[in-house]
Amino acid sequence: MMEQEARLRKKVMQSDSITAVRLFDGVAGRYGALQKQGATHSGAAANLAEYIPGLDSVKTTLSFLLQQGSLPELSVKNAGQLAGTMSVANELETNLDRACDIQSFVTAREAQLKAALSNTMFAKELQRLNKEVFYYRQRVMEYKAILNDRKKLEAKLLATVEQLPAFKQFMSRHGFLARLFPANADFGTAAGLVGLQTRTGLQTLIGQRLPATPANVISPAQYVQQQVQQTQADLALLKEKLKGYEYVSSDMTIPDFKPNEQHTKKLLQRVEYGINIQSERSRGPLPSTSDIAIHAGYKLNDRSSFGVGMSYKLGWGTGWNNIRFSHQGIGLRSYVDIKAKGSIWISAGYEYNYVSEFKELSDIKNIDVWERSGLIGITKKYAIGKKKEGKIQVLYDLLATKQIPQASPIKFRIGYNL
Repeated sequence: MMEQEARLRKKVMQSDSITAVRLFDGVAGRYGALQKQGATHSGAAANLAEYIPGLDSVKTTLSFLLQQGSLPELSVKNAGQLAGTMSVANELETNLDRACDIQSFVTAREAQLKAALSNTMFAKELQRLNKEVFYYRQRVMEYKAILNDRKKLEAKLLATVEQLPAFKQFMSRHGFLARLFPANADFGTAAGLVGLQTRTGLQTLIGQRLPATPANVISPAQYVQQQVQQTQADLALLKEKLKGYEYVSSDMTIPDFKPNEQHTKKLLQRVEYGINIQSERSRGPLPSTSDIAIHAGYKLNDRSSFGVGMSYKLGWGTGWNNIRFSHQGIGLRSYVDIKAKGSIWISAGYEYNYVSEFKELSDIKNIDVWERSGLIGITKKYAIGKKKEGKIQVLYDLLATKQIPQASPIKFRIGYNL
């Protein structure tokens, strides 16, 4: 963003030097301060701007183990490991706190520049800044989601100590939520109830507030029940209105473009693997065959992907009375998928296929005898469970007339992505 702002400042300076000075003077120092903040780690815990339950649980557990390492229920072989782990957790918290500072700064900075330059000729530069802010926030959200994944981060650690009464008491006093909502020392005991409002007193107070008309006399319990039911109905109505929308916080960056959900994912998370099968019936002396293919692709964005693969043509024989397995060919494939609408995709591909029976791989070395296929068609994708995806493809081979022997130009394939 600092580099983009420097380029934007030069352009604004050429058209309006006063605005350029007002918007950009002193900003480099603020960027520098954020960079300097990231270069220095004190090792102490930070004051997080946002509560992260997973990180809080881990840190509180580590604090308990460091202070109560002599408990007979625990076997701590190396206290130095615990101290080192706590230091790493503190550094992680410091980095997250810095990420929140950066996010707040870049969000406010983008809003400031947008307010000043939105109706000018710098719309393209503003959109670049908007993308930087949006995708930075998406990355921070992904890291926080990982930290809140109990299965990956804290389950084993907490399972060791969460059944200990001493730990439960420690958690209730030293957790982040306990610091936000501190409890008295006698909380949970009979002494802690002294001075609290009783149920009878609450009912009497509600009865005094109710309208005392003969036509509408209800008990305090009925009144409370009516209010709860009304609140539940209002919440249900609000929930229905918000269905389909994600939670939007006050610091949410509204993108001025259609976000690419793949942009912040790692390389391996954008790679898709799959298999598909295509079968052909027997043609005279030629056996029935099934093309079994595997492929690996790369998701450019949520609406398009491309990849390569290879296929193996398995021969089944010429009928039920003549079943014989054989190697009937091998192929190399490439493909492109572009989303059309809903679960329908436009698919295209280019393939090389060796379609003669072979016994050894040395038989297929001559690339000149391989047949070519240019495919285009549609793909229907559907969900299989939570992560897997099924595919049905109908493709037309534009080069089928040039093949010897000429094959059917219509290809029907089924498969799924892993």
